[in-house]
Amino acid sequence: MTHVLLPWLDAFADLRTLVVGEAMLDAYLDGHSERLCREAPVPVVDVDARRDVPGGGANTAVNVAALGARVTFLSVVGADDEADRLARALVGLGVADHGLVRAEGRRTLVKQRVLAGGQILLRLDAGSRDDLDPATEQRLRERLRAAWCDVDAVIVSDYGYGVLTDGVIDEIAALQAADERVLVADAKDLRRLARARPTAVKPNYVEAARLLGLTNGHGDGRVEQIAAHEAELLQITGARVAAVTLDSAGALVFETGQPAYRTYARPSSDANATGAGDTFVGALALALAAGAPTHACADLASAAATLVVARDGTTACTAAELRVHLASQDKLLGDDNLALLADCLHRAGKRLVFTNGCFDILHRGHITCLSRAKALGDVLIVGLNSDASVRRLKGATRPIHCAADRAQVLAALSCVDHIVEFAEDTPTRLIELARPDVYVKGGDYSLDKLPEAPLVSSLGGEVCFMPYLDDFSTTGILARIGAERGHG
Repeated sequence: MTHVLLPWLDAFADLRTLVVGEAMLDAYLDGHSERLCREAPVPVVDVDARRDVPGGGANTAVNVAALGARVTFLSVVGADDEADRLARALVGLGVADHGLVRAEGRRTLVKQRVLAGGQILLRLDAGSRDDLDPATEQRLRERLRAAWCDVDAVIVSDYGYGVLTDGVIDEIAALQAADERVLVADAKDLRRLARARPTAVKPNYVEAARLLGLTNGHGDGRVEQIAAHEAELLQITGARVAAVTLDSAGALVFETGQPAYRTYARPSSDANATGAGDTFVGALALALAAGAPTHACADLASAAATLVVARDGTTACTAAELRVHLASQDKLLGDDNLALLADCLHRAGKRLVFTNGCFDILHRGHITCLSRAKALGDVLIVGLNSDASVRRLKGATRPIHCAADRAQVLAALSCVDHIVEFAEDTPTRLIELARPDVYVKGGDYSLDKLPEAPLVSSLGGEVCFMPYLDDFSTTGILARIGAERGHG
């Protein structure tokens, strides 16, 4: 039940986080191509627009801010135009740029992608990758010391491009030993961070296989391969928790003294996975700092990454988006979860449709009405009469199917997003909780025969009547069955 994760997500707003690592500028040159170049058999791209977004550790910082926490970002960039572009992009996404150390003689890391018709044709990488000079390293270490005491969590994002020198890692290790924080490391080579005794590490599959000296596997075979080396991976990285991301196969999470835990992902194109690891590590660190159980941390991180993977380019997951995503995962809701879900949906600008009924023997009339109701908005919530309520309305011989069975059948319909059982004769209480934009009833009703109508209007919603299909009703079906038995 994913709704149990929501209190941990809400706790992110009280957290202060430090991100240190390589800052990159992800530049996207969007254009179109209609011809080949005369000099070589390559497409000519007419560039229509350029987008600059923070990448690398900067994207991790953006994700932390988007998830609602306060973030300080420390990195080293050049004294160049690319650094200015990166700083503007960071500020525009809610991350202050005062933690960027500008170093003369160093070039800002840039990954420039050329796209035509939404397809990446080429990536050009530039920027300094050598270790920081001693003076710049010392400036970064001083800022680390100043920021450490004011944060709840620290994320180290090391792409191996020279910012996380041995001296900087020594500084992190010393600070962690003297004043422990939730420390999460995301690095190309996590062995370098082992002396800092991180709380958690987040290698992807290739990085984990390299650490363990394994040959790269394929598909679900990777899960078994990595799972067999749990203790070794924790020992090598010096961490209490290791979350190995496996792209379309989800993630494997190891914790000292606990059974392994696996999350599952929706398959998605690798072309859209840029920055998903940054999202995962940001959410993981915040959940750990909030005190969530490790399995809940993994589920939150995976959910956030799932939202990002569904988009093109480098992007972030916001707390509002993640809240709606989590709240919408369970079809069968209780009253409390209905109120929470409705609040999330309304805040996200979603159009909520509500209908209700007994749905004792689901027939074509029901399905047609539900399908048309769904078309009136973004989310369809169905109020389902309890067994006792059905008996009061329909008689002692009903319902034919118990509420649990009726709910299960409704849940199988793709047009139905959520189902809430109610024991009263009318769904007034559910309408007050859901505050629907549209309340749908069958055409056999009218406004003067619908006691819920004034309430819907007072809450700002509208009432919509669906055409009634002749010859399709549960009562009619049961009557025909009885008649056929009598003739038999």
